[in-house]
Amino acid sequence: MFTGALMCNTVPAETVPTPFPGEGQVVWRDRLSQLLESTGEGIYGIDMDGRCTFINRAGAALLGYAPDEALGHNMHELAHHSHTDGSHYPEHLCPIFNAFREGLPCRIDTELFWRKNGSAFAVEYSSHPIVESGVVQGAVVTFVDISARREAEDALRQVHAVLEQRVSERTQALSEALQQLRELSAYANTVREEERTRIAREVHDELGSLLVALKMDVGWLDKRLGEQPQRSMDEAQGMRDRMRFKCQNMSRLIESAVENVGRIITDLRPSILDHQGLWAALDWQAHEFVQSAELALDWQMDVTDAAPLPEQAAIAVFRIFQEMLCNVGRHAQASQIAIAIKATADEISIAVEDNGKGAETAAFEANNAYGVMGMRERARHLGGRLEISSEIGFGARFHLHIQLLHK
Repeated sequence: MFTGALMCNTVPAETVPTPFPGEGQVVWRDRLSQLLESTGEGIYGIDMDGRCTFINRAGAALLGYAPDEALGHNMHELAHHSHTDGSHYPEHLCPIFNAFREGLPCRIDTELFWRKNGSAFAVEYSSHPIVESGVVQGAVVTFVDISARREAEDALRQVHAVLEQRVSERTQALSEALQQLRELSAYANTVREEERTRIAREVHDELGSLLVALKMDVGWLDKRLGEQPQRSMDEAQGMRDRMRFKCQNMSRLIESAVENVGRIITDLRPSILDHQGLWAALDWQAHEFVQSAELALDWQMDVTDAAPLPEQAAIAVFRIFQEMLCNVGRHAQASQIAIAIKATADEISIAVEDNGKGAETAAFEANNAYGVMGMRERARHLGGRLEISSEIGFGARFHLHIQLLHK
């Protein structure tokens, strides 16, 4: 049988069971012995007391022994005596021994084998009972060093952990960005509605009242014109004077209405941006702002070599500049503002600096700093960046830088 063939190759003659008769069986036993020695896996056999009855050279080498050093020794005490943490591994709990005691095979890849020098290695082993005439005689154990595999698995787990951490961080950042985007969108909707309300109020309060006054004056003229045939010469002359005065008043009301319409339209979209371009619009906006806010202006503009911008890009730059000035007007409490605009064929630089009260840098990073968020979003959309530096008591500086890409 298989057990006899194994034992005949490796143990002393006096311990070998009765050999198989016939030359063919001797040849088979030799071939089986050669097979055991040719494999890279460790293979050994144990009797019912756990003593080693045979072991191939690969198995002995993995354990740090010569083959004859292991024969006759209890293999659990020799190579399987301790757990991973170094604590004692009781023999009665050993799956290898239980395999032949219970007559059931087992396969384990979560334990250690120990070498002669006291070092341990991760091992995957299987134990199968040896049965002769229906009686279990021992077990055959095959084992292999899986330390490299374990190291690769540990490294892979570490990589997975790092990747999961990065994914978690990116997911968190994306979640925060989406939340900011939702808040910015809600803020934009609020601003839009407030702007519509403001425009509606101005149209109602100013244009509406002017048009009502004009309507009343036209009605008065119509009524007086109907009464003309009934009036004397002197009364007619006096009425003409009054009508002339009414016409003059109506002309003034119409001029005021036209000015108001122009102002409202300019607030919505300055016509100078369409007719004279971005740089003229920035110049006009800066001087209009400092005149309205009563600020001293240090003005520098160099756009001699500027490249023309697409309409949407020009509008975005103009809106960013408007928001910079609005931030000064709303929060800075400044008395002076310095504006430096420089544009070439390759880049645009716009800096706005005030001497106001300033603020902590964190104030510009707050979740409700929607104006700053809007400027940065527009800048990113243009492939640029917005840098903000500020210190309490020393004002703030906004710097828009856009590197132009040439197609």
